[in-house]
Amino acid sequence: MTADAQRKRAVGHILLLAAGLLVLTVISAGSVHLVNMAREDARRVLHTLEVENQISLVQLQLRRAESAQRGYLATLRPDFQADFEQAMTALAPALTRLSQLISDNPVQRRLINEMMPLYDQRVEEFRTTMELARSQRMSDAAKIVREGIGRDTMKHIEDLAVRMRTEEDRLFVERTTNADHSQTLAASITGIGSGLVVVLAGIAIFLVRRSSHARDQADARLRDSHLNLEATIDERTADLREANDEIQRFAYIVSHDLRSPLVNIMGFTSELEELRGDIFRRIAALSRAQSEAPPAPENATDTAEPVLEGSDKQLSEDFSEALGFIKSSISKMDRLISAILNLTREGRREFEPVWIDTRELIEAIVTTVAHQAAEAQAEIRIDALPNIVSDRLALEQIFSNLIDNALKYLKTGVPGEISVRGRTKLGFAIFEISDNGRGIDPKDHQRIFDLFRRAGTQDKPGQGIGLAHVRALVRRLGGTMSVASELNQGSTFTITLPINWSANRNTRP
Repeated sequence: MTADAQRKRAVGHILLLAAGLLVLTVISAGSVHLVNMAREDARRVLHTLEVENQISLVQLQLRRAESAQRGYLATLRPDFQADFEQAMTALAPALTRLSQLISDNPVQRRLINEMMPLYDQRVEEFRTTMELARSQRMSDAAKIVREGIGRDTMKHIEDLAVRMRTEEDRLFVERTTNADHSQTLAASITGIGSGLVVVLAGIAIFLVRRSSHARDQADARLRDSHLNLEATIDERTADLREANDEIQRFAYIVSHDLRSPLVNIMGFTSELEELRGDIFRRIAALSRAQSEAPPAPENATDTAEPVLEGSDKQLSEDFSEALGFIKSSISKMDRLISAILNLTREGRREFEPVWIDTRELIEAIVTTVAHQAAEAQAEIRIDALPNIVSDRLALEQIFSNLIDNALKYLKTGVPGEISVRGRTKLGFAIFEISDNGRGIDPKDHQRIFDLFRRAGTQDKPGQGIGLAHVRALVRRLGGTMSVASELNQGSTFTITLPINWSANRNTRP
């Protein structure tokens, strides 16, 4: 299959996937919207039924109060009065609840506002007649009842209740129709979406089968092309190793050859320093001769520092300063060349896996730095450590560098606390070297592992090689290395190594 055909097929698959995703999105969004609509319609229908039930409850409590009033007027029994009071107690919250339920409907609010004074009037009539009966004024109570004012009020209340029910019936029909419409629309969208999904699924099956066939053909070609893959990889790996060895040999030769001109520079610098003394002694002598100054004392030696003044003195100081810069640069260059030579020698060394008691190894390292720890007032604590199979010399170099760095970069005037601890996890040993020293700025966490690069205040001797060398050793041992640190909060270096490392896993950096 050509690249153009593959690109077209990939575009077709993407378009199909996008179409399917669009359909599913539309169906999902439509379903959610319609579900919300149906839920809202159902809530409104339920609200209508609740309003009708509340209207009936208000009327029931009013009729219960009327029955209790009539019974009390006829018999003067206290239980009728108690029943009346219970009805009155239930009527007030029923009216309040009804007002709340219809607060969103202007028509119903107008009707309930018209109904409330009638309820108050009817309840007042009930209380008046019962009070007259209780005070033995039955004729006055009967007169109020015979006038029929209460019946007219009750009839008006019934008419208003009927009108409220009529309004709720209208809303019930409207809301039920909306709910049915929402359900029908949901069913339609679901059906259409399902049909589209089925169509897209059919297209997808066709494309998958075609892709599967193409993949089988590609797998067959891949198997054919991989027949000699292992030999090719071995050949290229050998080439890489040879190139790596050549680079290391080149680095060794270059570093070794650099020492010859460096030694010459160091020698001539020393001669130049001696020549400086002769030159400026003669300049001092000439200056004294010109100024007719007394000659130098007889006991003055040729190596004594000449007495200079003015520009001659400044020239001498500049000359000395320049020589100092040259000598310090030569020393630094010598240290860097030595470090490169050490790295190349270490890179050529073959690692040998042996069983190592890591606690014993680290205790030996701590013993060698005991004097430094005492000077820094530092305590080195060794916790439980797992034993591993690895290269002993590499492990000694790793922990020696880390413990030495922890001692070197402690905070001045603060007792040092250094701990070495370890644990195992999934076939790996995890070692952590923590201290309460200066810490490292998070932006420099990667920089400190780069060759010849250092971070923070440069007030300690070093060439920026130690941590780079440690990480290279850890990688050759099949492990990883990381650091967690904040400024003035100490540092924790974490080394993860295989518990059982084998020589065939040895890889050169």
